[in-house]
Amino acid sequence: MDHEDRIALFLDYENLALGFRDHHGGMAFDFRPIADALAERGRVVVRRAYADWSYFDEDRRMLTRNHVELIEIPQRMGATRKNAADIKMAVDAVELAFERDYISTFVICTGDSDFTPLVHKLRELNKRVVGVGVEKSTSALLPPACDEFLYYDRLEGVEIPPARVRGGRGARPAEQEAPRAEREPERQPEVEEPGRDVDTLAASVAQTVAGLQGSSGGEVTASRLKRTLLRKDPTFSESDYGFRTFGELLRHLAATSVIELAEGPAKGDPEVSLPEHGDREVAFGLLRSVVVDLADGDGAVALSGLKDQLRRARPDFSEKKLGYRSFLQFCKAAATAGAVQLRWSPEADDYLVTPQTTA
Repeated sequence: MDHEDRIALFLDYENLALGFRDHHGGMAFDFRPIADALAERGRVVVRRAYADWSYFDEDRRMLTRNHVELIEIPQRMGATRKNAADIKMAVDAVELAFERDYISTFVICTGDSDFTPLVHKLRELNKRVVGVGVEKSTSALLPPACDEFLYYDRLEGVEIPPARVRGGRGARPAEQEAPRAEREPERQPEVEEPGRDVDTLAASVAQTVAGLQGSSGGEVTASRLKRTLLRKDPTFSESDYGFRTFGELLRHLAATSVIELAEGPAKGDPEVSLPEHGDREVAFGLLRSVVVDLADGDGAVALSGLKDQLRRARPDFSEKKLGYRSFLQFCKAAATAGAVQLRWSPEADDYLVTPQTTA
């Protein structure tokens, strides 16, 4: 227990519950998925929710059953209830940060950008901050400020029904009379959300591993890689790509030769690295052969447009899967390896690539 994170949970309940109901057809908000997600991250020692509870009678009972302390912010004539709840929640969070040193993580459940200064202050006090918000009602400013951000809609246990066709139940009779061809477009919202691109994720992971190896020179463990991915994108979650755990994601990337896994310093925390040679040498050879084929009278090929030519020869080519941030960086590495020569041409206002000549 001594090594567990102690968590303080603060819910801006109006923002969270109303945001969820507004964007998901009046569905009731359930606290349980948040509790389950936090149980995986540590021991929750404080649970507080802020609202005028006269507006949330059923919710009050549900939260009480989940041992959440309800902080009453009554509506007053001539006063702004919402601002009063925000201020009270921010003051309580900062006060707790100073008074309870053992609390290492603060969970701020809201999508309101007004809480961004609170997040910055808590992190300044060396506290880890996890945000939770409804995807469509969360300000774009809030997730990047947090160490990790969870979209409530994506949590395990939150079941979002397929989007209904416009008009609801009252439109069904007219819907049945319309020809099938006219009704088809109305069904599209049911499959509206596309799957995340695993290839893009693979490129991001390879790029991150390469950056960690280059900046520290030490081993890159799976846990360190996950923390870095969350720093780059606090909303990152392997479950969005169809993987149950981060380890499962890494094993998939290892099977497709994007990364290599080896035994790490701790059980269940493997060392992650990029393939030393193999794919890179093949890619450098591909670059050289394409440049040879395209070389004009002076034997030079402009860098712009060259990547498209590589993809015509090999559609799955991606410099990011090899750990390079850009195509130019890839070409510079190929030049260093002796596959091609690279020089800047003021006349062409572009880099020119030529096959490496042998001595």
